[in-house]
Amino acid sequence: MKKFSIFAALLATGLVSVPAEAANLVLYTSQPNEDAQATVDGFMAANPDVKVDWVRDGTPKIMAKLQAEIEAGNPVADVLLIADTVTLERLKEAGKLLAYKSPEAANYDAALYDADGYYYSTKLITTGIMYNTSASMKPASWKDLTKPEAKGLVAMPSPLTSGAALIHAQTLAAVEGLGWDYYKALAANGAIAAGGNGAVMKSVASGEKAYGMVVDYMPIREKAKGAPVEFVFPKEGVSAVTEPVGILASTKNAEAAKNFVDYVLSEKGQEGFLKLGYIPARNGMKLPEGFPARDSIKLLPIKAGEALKNTDQDLKTFSGIYGSN
Repeated sequence: MKKFSIFAALLATGLVSVPAEAANLVLYTSQPNEDAQATVDGFMAANPDVKVDWVRDGTPKIMAKLQAEIEAGNPVADVLLIADTVTLERLKEAGKLLAYKSPEAANYDAALYDADGYYYSTKLITTGIMYNTSASMKPASWKDLTKPEAKGLVAMPSPLTSGAALIHAQTLAAVEGLGWDYYKALAANGAIAAGGNGAVMKSVASGEKAYGMVVDYMPIREKAKGAPVEFVFPKEGVSAVTEPVGILASTKNAEAAKNFVDYVLSEKGQEGFLKLGYIPARNGMKLPEGFPARDSIKLLPIKAGEALKNTDQDLKTFSGIYGSN
């Protein structure tokens, strides 16, 4: 008893200390598994007092999980790092995000983050065309995928599974000369839409399909490893998602969550994305090997407000063409 009293007295005066319990942070993300782990490892190395658990799935499934948790009154995630700003804009409008003015925002174009601090873009991920090097045609245009040479040989991710695929479909649907008629022409030419970008990547790399609509970093990264694939930025332009980060208003670990936001926006965090093969969103950063100059990539515009308003109808339109895969 005496020993306990002496220890308690010393503890009260600060002459001894006990290690603080690590703050737990839960991340919901649409990054591929290995990229999610690398991101978390980098953050925890810079913040050893914070332990991060993460859950990975396509953005639509992540959002369905989160929505179910919110409706049950028990949201688990503290931080989101998912495909697109349209999704986070919806959460912002619903009052589900915490505003945080990160000091790192000064290093980003104003168009890449929410002015009120609810979410911040972390990278630039475009969707273009990949093809197997054994393919008979080297596509240069989106319309090339509707040609007889590509009949039955095109794969694409489903917007029902992939947030990037949804943004891509909404972007092309608004382009004059493409639109939903383009997706109907693809279907008539035997194109299939199922699963996520990873499934498309494997299908084309294996030679099962010759062509695919896919996010840029996958084929560029796999080509560097020796895969028989090429990636094309079509002449009409490409869609893009920016994988924004945002904090849930329900978090019980706000300071740790803010530290996570600061880390992924910091130069060190952005270098981590660069090493993984992504185009960093932060100004002044290099591009991954295999990418053309940033100003040579033609980005097709998308109006986030309209995309958000039209999401349900656009998903119905797509499902009406390709089914519910």
